[in-house]
Amino acid sequence: MKSALAAAGLSLALAMPAGAEPDPADWAAVTEEARGQTVYWNAWGGSDVVNGFIAWIGDRAEDQGVTLEHVKLTDTAEAVSRVLAEKTAGQDAGGGIDLIWINGENFAAMKAQGLLFGPWAEALPNRALTDPQNSALGADFTVSTDGMESPWGMAQLVFFHDSARLPEPPRSMTALLDWAGENPGRIAFPQPPDFLGSSFLKQALIELTPDRDALSLPVDQADYAAVTAPLWAFMDALTPLLWRQGRAYPQNGARLIQLMADNEIDIGFEFNPNAASNAIANGQLPDTVRSHLHTGGTLGNASFVAIPYNASAKAGAMVVANILLSPEAQARMADPEIWGLGTVLDLTRLGAEDRARFERLTFGPATLPPDALGAPRPEPHPSWMVRLEEDWAARYGVAE
Repeated sequence: MKSALAAAGLSLALAMPAGAEPDPADWAAVTEEARGQTVYWNAWGGSDVVNGFIAWIGDRAEDQGVTLEHVKLTDTAEAVSRVLAEKTAGQDAGGGIDLIWINGENFAAMKAQGLLFGPWAEALPNRALTDPQNSALGADFTVSTDGMESPWGMAQLVFFHDSARLPEPPRSMTALLDWAGENPGRIAFPQPPDFLGSSFLKQALIELTPDRDALSLPVDQADYAAVTAPLWAFMDALTPLLWRQGRAYPQNGARLIQLMADNEIDIGFEFNPNAASNAIANGQLPDTVRSHLHTGGTLGNASFVAIPYNASAKAGAMVVANILLSPEAQARMADPEIWGLGTVLDLTRLGAEDRARFERLTFGPATLPPDALGAPRPEPHPSWMVRLEEDWAARYGVAE
C-alpha cells in the first residue's frame, strides 16, 4: 500500500512539477491543485445584488474545496495598480490578487504591460457551452482577449421612461436633443467618469459620428477632432437643457433611478436590460415605467474575469471562472429576482434540464424580450473612453 501511494505521489509530482503553471487542458489536475486554495476576487462591491451573487458563487466554490474572498472595489483601477506595483517590486509570484472583474480599459492596460496570466479561458470545460460566433466573447472593447479573460455576463445599454408621463420617448440622440429643447431639465446622465455617464457619451458618439469605423482603432490613430465634432456640438446644445442646467450631475445609476422616482427627470438608462423591472419590483419606480432602445441599436458588451500573471491561486481562480460559466450560475444570474444580467451561454448547446432553468425565468413588465434587444453596438477601443472622459471634464466638468 505504501508503495502504491508513493508511486501515485511520484506520478502527481511528475505531472505537476514544482513551479509549473496550472494547465486548464488537464482539468482534473487543476481541480486537484485548487483544493485548499483561497481565491481573492477583486470585484466591484457597490451593489448588494452583485455582492449577494458573488457570495453564492463562493458557496459553490466551497463545494469544490476552494475558498472565495470578495475584495470589494470602488474602481477596478485599484486592482490594476496593485498588480503593477507588485511587478515593479519584482513580486512575480505570490501576488495578492487572484481574480479580477475587469473592464475593457483596464484589460487593455494589463495586457499591454504583461500583467495577465494566460491563455487559459478558452480551455475551461464550460466555455464549450458558449457561442463561438459571439464576437463580444473574444474581444473586449475591440481588444482581442487571446484567452486571457473569461466572460460571465452580457449587458446592453437600455433606456427607460415612465409611460404615464411620456407615452412615446425619443429614440435617438438627435430626437432626444429635440425633446430636451421642449422639456428642459427633464434629462440627466451620471457625471463621467462614472461608467454610465461615459457610456452615454459613447452612445452619442456612435450615433452621431460620420466615421464609426475609426472607433475600432486606438484614438491616436484616428482624426479625433473630426470624429468627435458632432458629439461636442450635440453636448454644447444639450448641456444647458440637462437637469440643473448641467451645473450638477447624478453620481451614478442608482441616483438616476431616484431622480425618476422623484419626478425630476423623465428618462433613465442602465446597462442591465432588467434594471427598470428590478426597480419596479423593489418599489423604487412605478409600474408604468417601460424600457426602450434607440433606433439602430445600443452599446453592448460582456463582463469578464482575468487572472494576474503572479496570482497565488491560479488553479482556484480557474475553478471559480468555470463555475461562473455553469448553467446553474448563469441561470441564477439571469433571473431578474436575483440580478437579471444576460447569459453568455448558447442555450442550444445545453441539455434539456439546463435549458429548462432559463425557460422557467419570468421577466418584469419593463424588460424588453431578448429578441427585441437586437445586435448590440460594439464598444469603441478603450482609448476612446479615456480621451472622451478627459475632454468632457475639460469642457463641462463640475466639482464632485
